[in-house]
Amino acid sequence: MSTLNARIEEKLYQNRYVVDAGRPHITVKPHDKPSEALKSLVTTCPAGCYSMTEQGKVEIVPDGCMECGTCRVVCAATGDIEWNYPRGGFGVLFKFG
Repeated sequence: MSTLNARIEEKLYQNRYVVDAGRPHITVKPHDKPSEALKSLVTTCPAGCYSMTEQGKVEIVPDGCMECGTCRVVCAATGDIEWNYPRGGFGVLFKFG
């Protein structure tokens, strides 16, 4: 693990995320082949929520999402994801700020 990643993970560890089991606030729309925008989320999501499956599809595990909106911006033109705010009391809880 690189030093940069270690620092980021240490900082992300300070936050807490309350999972709303069975009700994710972000979903990836079904796709056979991901768009370039969707594929880019694997590396651009600051919380590392997106990954590529062995079948070449992009999936998300929104636990740990910082709700920064990066994925919303990246996929705005393609509509590859559905993003909603988490229900009250769920989602990210920032320790500092």
